[in-house]
Amino acid sequence: MDNTGRSESSRVEAFSDGIFAIATTLLVLQVAVKDPASVKNGADAWSQLGGIWASYDAYVVSFLVIGIMWLNHHTVFGYVARVDRGLLVLNLLLLLVVAALPFPTGLVSDWLRIPGAGKVAVAVFSGFMVAHAFTFQSLWWWLTRTGHLFDSRVDVAAARALRVRFAVGTVVYPLLFGLSFVSPVATLGLHGAMALYYAFNQLPIPLNPGAEADDEAVVSA
Repeated sequence: MDNTGRSESSRVEAFSDGIFAIATTLLVLQVAVKDPASVKNGADAWSQLGGIWASYDAYVVSFLVIGIMWLNHHTVFGYVARVDRGLLVLNLLLLLVVAALPFPTGLVSDWLRIPGAGKVAVAVFSGFMVAHAFTFQSLWWWLTRTGHLFDSRVDVAAARALRVRFAVGTVVYPLLFGLSFVSPVATLGLHGAMALYYAFNQLPIPLNPGAEADDEAVVSA
């Protein structure tokens, strides 16, 4: 394996990890009591905490989205041996959307309970999910285009066949964008379900025969 290439790949992953970490940290800033000065007793406090349920929902869904995208990003880059300019650009586009996710999360936190405005907020959130899907799919397409950026363990032909699997979001998220104008609360819940789908229903990176055995031998040594 080219040590220089692996170093470049590690730098890209380290930079990406920093963006993912910052984005997840900023999400919690969207969870805040609207008028803490008005609290006069325990009942008022519980009432205000209960009144910001939309903030809790938006935070959990967004954290799942970013966290699971980081998990999949980390898995993919674990098999990237070298990088080129195209991969760097596509990775930056992916990070651009990741870093901006606290913005639509804040909209959902503030507007979900407001008739009409809640639909707009979830529609904007869904639009960001569409962008997430297309940028991640584009990154996977670029990696599998020739396969030369992968290390020798990866079965490139099998990885290329996974393009359809990775493209599920490019179909579902546009549908959720439309559903945002029908039922914003249900749509937000479906975004959470899609995040869980990507967490637990993804195929592993396909490896060449013997690659897993080689990895185990290295670990044992």
